[in-house]
Amino acid sequence: MNFFRSLTQPRRKTAPAPTETRVTVPLNGQETDVVLRRHPRARRLKLQVDGKLGLPVLTLPPGVTEAEGLSFLNRNAGWTQKRMQTLPEKVTFAPDVIFPFRGQDLKIDHRPDARGTVFIEGDRLIVSGGAEHLSRRVTDFCKKEAKAAIKPLAGHMAAELGRKPNRITVRDQRTRWGSCAANGDLSFSWRLVLAPPDILDYVVAHEVAHLVHMNHSAAFWKTVAQLYPDWDRARNWLGIHGTRLHRIG
Repeated sequence: MNFFRSLTQPRRKTAPAPTETRVTVPLNGQETDVVLRRHPRARRLKLQVDGKLGLPVLTLPPGVTEAEGLSFLNRNAGWTQKRMQTLPEKVTFAPDVIFPFRGQDLKIDHRPDARGTVFIEGDRLIVSGGAEHLSRRVTDFCKKEAKAAIKPLAGHMAAELGRKPNRITVRDQRTRWGSCAANGDLSFSWRLVLAPPDILDYVVAHEVAHLVHMNHSAAFWKTVAQLYPDWDRARNWLGIHGTRLHRIG
């Protein structure tokens, strides 16, 4: 009986995914590429400068037209251009480039015939193979190291709170350092491995605390402090240096 009833019940509709388009518009007399992001759950217009892309991203909620969004962008053109001009220089993984990694600076040392794919040797990151694969191999190495650091830590912190994450993923997040979904999925940016270890610890504590409190209430921050007491200093560090990390890779 229950089986046949389930066949006739309508499936729960899932919210459509956000969509993005790139347009070129005049901004204070200068042609500028802008990412228009339509988000079905957005409640208001939101304007930010994407540190990774180096471009303005305008989020449009349902019911707001592109023309209305661009009008909002033009009213904030001065702020947008100032933010773009103060972005740190983009750092691409290439031979002899120095980048931060887990609290130290590593210099990329390309050795085509070296044994092993990518490994640390003192203050150098040795990368073997062809030059055309170097950037991808360094990125893959960072992602692997980020997973190795984040996944067990998140599991341990969650256990301290009597919780268990549904799933833990590490990926290329463009603006966020981490997120916690309502179903208990935790997601983190691989670029956390470019920050000092204690900063990574704070972000993991922050997202794990959302398994208990899906908000930023006083109770939430008390839970964060339980997992990582020095959270305020770490959050301030990210506010100062976070954009620079998004510009690496």
